[in-house]
Amino acid sequence: MAEQEPKPVLVRERIDVCELDRARMSLMNPALIEQKKKERTIDENAKPLIEMALREGFETVWDRYEMQQPSCKYCEAGLSCARCTMGPCRIIPPHRIRGVCGADADLIVSRNLLDMIATGSAAHSDHGRDIVETLYLVGMGTATDYGIADEDKLRLLAQEFGIANDKKSAKEIAALLGRAMLEEYGMTRNTLQCLSRAPKATQEIWDAAGITPRGIDREVVDSMHRVQMGVGADYTNILLQGLRCSLSDGWGGSMLGTDVSDVLFGTPSIRESKVNLAVLKKDHVNIAVHGHNPVLSEMVVKAVTDPELVALAKKNGAAGINLVGLCCTGSELLMRKGVPMSGNHLNQELVIMTGALEAMIVDYQCIFPSLPRTASCFHTLIVSTSPKAKIPGSYFFDFSPDKGLVTAKAIVRMAVENFKNRNPARVNIPGSPVPLMTGFSNEAIKKALGGSFKPLINLIAAGKIRGAVGIVGCNNPHVKHDYGHVELTKALIKKNILCVETGCAAIASGKAGLLMPSAAAMAGDDLRAVCESLKIPPVLHMGSCVDNSRILVLAAELGNALNVPIHKLPIAGAAPEWYSQKAVSIGAYFVASGVYTVLGVMPHISGSPAVVSLLTDGLKGAVNANFAVEPDPVKAADLIADHIEKKRTGLGI
Repeated sequence: MAEQEPKPVLVRERIDVCELDRARMSLMNPALIEQKKKERTIDENAKPLIEMALREGFETVWDRYEMQQPSCKYCEAGLSCARCTMGPCRIIPPHRIRGVCGADADLIVSRNLLDMIATGSAAHSDHGRDIVETLYLVGMGTATDYGIADEDKLRLLAQEFGIANDKKSAKEIAALLGRAMLEEYGMTRNTLQCLSRAPKATQEIWDAAGITPRGIDREVVDSMHRVQMGVGADYTNILLQGLRCSLSDGWGGSMLGTDVSDVLFGTPSIRESKVNLAVLKKDHVNIAVHGHNPVLSEMVVKAVTDPELVALAKKNGAAGINLVGLCCTGSELLMRKGVPMSGNHLNQELVIMTGALEAMIVDYQCIFPSLPRTASCFHTLIVSTSPKAKIPGSYFFDFSPDKGLVTAKAIVRMAVENFKNRNPARVNIPGSPVPLMTGFSNEAIKKALGGSFKPLINLIAAGKIRGAVGIVGCNNPHVKHDYGHVELTKALIKKNILCVETGCAAIASGKAGLLMPSAAAMAGDDLRAVCESLKIPPVLHMGSCVDNSRILVLAAELGNALNVPIHKLPIAGAAPEWYSQKAVSIGAYFVASGVYTVLGVMPHISGSPAVVSLLTDGLKGAVNANFAVEPDPVKAADLIADHIEKKRTGLGI
């Protein structure tokens, strides 16, 4: 007998505040609307929807940002503390220089920053745990909807983890490897297996600085212990723990999440697809997957091709079912399946405002709690699927790997049946999709180079490629949408610097046409010639934000090939529009690994000159890398180019 489809649970009440919001928001004159839409984004497909929102009074992330102005100068400087009920406290020089407990500006700022790093590390690493648990369940035979898509990588990973696998089946190896990887979270060995991928000299730097991570969960718990009032009191010691915690994410939880996703769902290979809001189809049931966890989205991919559900869509008047991605769940599907991408972080409300979206399926991370409010103005259903991220006004399905496909089918059925509630007069899908090339895993890059990274090393040594930059991170309404990503990328490729990108940064470049081989025309002469000969873009999409671990592995492979630590390579990192705790962890593990990293948005640390000095200069003595902050993307490109040239000189190339 077929398994019965689960039913959704409404989280609190269905939020219906559309008319209230529209009455509250002032209607603007045409000149002001025109000015605001230009100030908010460079995404041409987003502008018509932003204009509609301003004209009709729909609230968006940009409106809420403006409502919060002016921001609290103490919070912005990191000088506020609410860690206990003796406060909250604020440092207001020259008279109020310590909190009730005696914490000064340096301690308060450093504790707040460690809190952010620990939260970001926990988010990415817990995502990795969800993927590893699925691998274990596949091996144990309880997650039968999933299989092993890349057995070669499974066996290589098992060998790396010391699991003999010549005579074992793929399922047996999956169980053993899944168990071994889960032990990386709460282990007693005081080390992480993937750390051994880094050059030996880089590992020695970690040991000397006392920041080699001892376990994934252990470093998060250690960090949260230190920020409790009455524990950590030395800002330097606190920030070094931040680096150690971030390394447990980058070389631990995130790296495991990426590797196991490849095993379960396939290692990405180079392919083409399309991107921007116009990937929605007027005559189809449109479903968007949004969040970060491919365990969910992989089942949705299967469900939307189910013959019964496709027939139901046609019965309801649609031509078929169209699945699109958003944010990092979208990048996971884009990399592996070529599923079209509708946008990045600040596009999520606008996708609903097209009036053509039947359902948005979300899991966790980067999801606006406001989405059900926006959806109440249209017919769109918000479907939440993670008990970690229940959203008031959404329809909740308790998704788990052991009932993955049947749950996905129930969600898709809900979306299909919602098609009849669409108001055709409200449909507004702007522009046309932009093509992009994606799927640049390390394995795919190596294959394109003939089987090794040696050709890339030779091109860098010859100066045809001056160096490489990992551009990562989110969107932030502090920065004009996509402007920081796109302008920095354009400036770097003009300087013959190859860009590798993940997450929202990569999607910004995709919407701007930078992820196609034709974009080589915008690059410097040498990089253009390389891209034209290899038929690749000058900007390589490497995956979702958890896949920043791919960039670490690439750096490690280059360092191992040259027998140098990572910090001596002509590479850099950048996060022009970052906003989240995850991005703080990412930036920290880049720097801790020896990668100079430029931020476009100032962290909340300016209230402590000592902390600023440590992060922008003092860390050079510990990890041979540091942060810089530069909001202007063109100036940031100059900083990065100067750094890369110094590293080239140091290598004698």
